[in-house]
Amino acid sequence: MTNEAKYTRVNLTAPLVLLRSMSFKIDRGLFKYDFIDHHAVLCVPVDADMKDIRKHYLKIARRLHPDSSRTANVTEKKLASEFLSKLVNPAYEKLSQEKNHAEYILVLSHMGKRLVQESASVELTTDLAKQLATAPNSEHFYKAAIAKIAETQYESLPQALQVIAEVSELNLVYLMRSVGKSFAAPSPTQPRNNLTPKLPDAPQPSTNVLPKEDSAVVQYLRRAQELMEKNQFAQARVELQDALKLEPNNRRCHSLIGVVYLKQNQTTMAKVHFDRTLQLDPNDQTALAGKRKIEQLTGQNKSGAKPTVTPNTGAKQPDKSGGGGLFGGLFGGKKK
Repeated sequence: MTNEAKYTRVNLTAPLVLLRSMSFKIDRGLFKYDFIDHHAVLCVPVDADMKDIRKHYLKIARRLHPDSSRTANVTEKKLASEFLSKLVNPAYEKLSQEKNHAEYILVLSHMGKRLVQESASVELTTDLAKQLATAPNSEHFYKAAIAKIAETQYESLPQALQVIAEVSELNLVYLMRSVGKSFAAPSPTQPRNNLTPKLPDAPQPSTNVLPKEDSAVVQYLRRAQELMEKNQFAQARVELQDALKLEPNNRRCHSLIGVVYLKQNQTTMAKVHFDRTLQLDPNDQTALAGKRKIEQLTGQNKSGAKPTVTPNTGAKQPDKSGGGGLFGGLFGGKKK
């Protein structure tokens, strides 16, 4: 019998509980948002690979399983068995199955974006989570903190739920920081338990320029432009979608992916990204040219319609759809 089979045989068929029973209620971190944080239960980073997940699961299972538990107290043995059957085993089942794991990670990604949007109402209760919110090297701080907590996570069973909640708060902060948002340092007039990322309500100057040359987003943009020059638009779109995961408000990413969608005759999606680009920068020439092209393709820009005017200048824009320049360079040529 394998180690996994041995440790998962205890009440393995029990339904997955939502931690709403009186004994297993957790209302901090990601749990507060009606989300079961399986990574916190196993005390592994949210980007842990299967090897680490299995390693941590077996360590916890040995600690909690009746056949190998060092606990002599009958009450604690029963509590350990409950933790194993209702928390640990379901967490491992979810994260160890490839399909379930992929779906779970996707939900985590959406959760991070949701938390950023609701950042004004997010509250932190632990010092570690507050430190992570402003740590310069968040990746290193986060993984070091998780590893340290994992050493003794289930040593004190009465405190285990509090430890899981602490890990879940770290996961919450890391998810928010991983979507490319920075955090404001605590100020004397601001409660220390309030997490307030700097979220742009209006176009920001920083969205109109490319990130630093060594950033991942620049690399995605560079590869996307090279692929577009080769008419490999499907691959270019993947690169730009990955870039937008890191910087959802990057003007250049939105304008280029709009071009890609237009090359693929997906005018609706192209318009969505051109509109977003113009929200960030009303003078973006790529987006303006793209909107004109969409109007022509959809028959909206018929003879007698007013010519497009570049915002803030009042100058009429000539139709370059058949020639060179910005318009011809981006939208002319053979589609693939």
